[in-house]
Amino acid sequence: MNEIIFFGYNEYPILFENELDEIKKPIQFKFKFENENENENENEKQIKQISSGDFSTIFLFKNGKAIEYLKENDSNQNPQKIQIEENIQKVSVGFKNEAILTSEGNVFAKGKDINPNKFINISSLIEDTNDRIIEDIVSGFSSIYLLTSNQNVYGIGSNVSNQLGLDSQTLKKTQKPILIMKNVSKIFSGFSTSVFLLNLNQELFGCGLNRYGRLGLGESRKEEIKIQKLAKIQNIPKGKIIDIQSGYSHSIMLIENENQNQNPKRKLYSCGYSEYNGLGKYENAYEFTEIESSLFENDNILDFSVGRQHTLILTSNSKLIGFGSNYFGQLGIGDTKSQSTPIQIELPKLRFNEDISNYHVSCGFNNSFLYYSPFLSSFSNLEEDLIKLFERKEFCDISFKTKNGEIIEAHKLILKYRLNQKNQNQNEKLQEIISNKSIKESNQIFEMIYSNRIINPKLYSEIKEIINSNEKIEETMKRI
Repeated sequence: MNEIIFFGYNEYPILFENELDEIKKPIQFKFKFENENENENENEKQIKQISSGDFSTIFLFKNGKAIEYLKENDSNQNPQKIQIEENIQKVSVGFKNEAILTSEGNVFAKGKDINPNKFINISSLIEDTNDRIIEDIVSGFSSIYLLTSNQNVYGIGSNVSNQLGLDSQTLKKTQKPILIMKNVSKIFSGFSTSVFLLNLNQELFGCGLNRYGRLGLGESRKEEIKIQKLAKIQNIPKGKIIDIQSGYSHSIMLIENENQNQNPKRKLYSCGYSEYNGLGKYENAYEFTEIESSLFENDNILDFSVGRQHTLILTSNSKLIGFGSNYFGQLGIGDTKSQSTPIQIELPKLRFNEDISNYHVSCGFNNSFLYYSPFLSSFSNLEEDLIKLFERKEFCDISFKTKNGEIIEAHKLILKYRLNQKNQNQNEKLQEIISNKSIKESNQIFEMIYSNRIINPKLYSEIKEIINSNEKIEETMKRI
């Protein structure tokens, strides 16, 4: 079962059963495949992720396969399956480049400044052979960024705006990944030639094009067009940075503020130039400042996505909210009038409205997607949930501080359990991943799970209760 809602510039005549060029209100997206096995299609249409840029759109499915729609290609060749033998875990499409992360930790990419016609394994080009297991990928305007299992970030592609952290007079582009920064926990970019890096101490850095002040470096640095080296971004709002995405003239940050007496509250902040309506407010902002609206002041923000000049927000009360450019109807409000401040988008009846936390938004260059993609089916047995969750690679990828040392042992025990269930090749691969991690880096994943809505809050609370009790940990481990 699946659902995809679409609006904006229609570039999918083969995939999409609608002949309009501009779809100004959200409607159902239906795949049309020619000469395909019907049963196989149903399996492939279980969407996991959609990523879209100016050059192409990739639809990733739950079975680890993906199809690619090349907008500049002959329509008779669209869509086409991406021919990669390994299962695909994540896709990231930039302005004119694509990156694919596989379950084996390899990254395949192509693009204008990398290899325009064929996917190549760019992770294998990293000179340090011990640094070739990739945890995350992000595509920027004309560059691709790789986060390795050793918490190092590499960049490949164009450097015309210093977005690889080097002077563009010295290096205009590279077809091999170059090291940008060490000790990084997250990378962020988008439809711009700028990049944000969050280190393990939760300090934020940025480099690349600072036009319109979209790096949030403050009033004093708004005139600096190019930031050559990584600059520390000051005056960041308090809380945990969940995501940052950049548009043509602005950047938007999602921060989660923890309150001991309430559920964590998420807020959006923006910086950059307001002329193109991308900030969610009327005035320019050269530091990250809050986007305020009565539409979501009492809701929590589940997901957001930034296109070239428009933004979509999904809230806990099943609201879809947008602002920014609407020239092609990409805000889905029924016309082509742009919106400087947030406006609610009227949606058709959603098939899975009671499970809104499993919907996601994805902004393309001039269009938008809302799609249903439940990450994990719920189990009746909590121990089965734990086993399933710890099977994921992220359980030995993310670190965060905790005073409860017993959690480390619980994680190690469950990882060991999973390793014993695997075949020899998978066993060796997981051992390799774990061996590259410190104890603290295999420690606490539940925060990451909750913040990314991989499991529901009720199950999260139950797991937290278990890991906060030594006795319950031992009982759970014995039952597993």
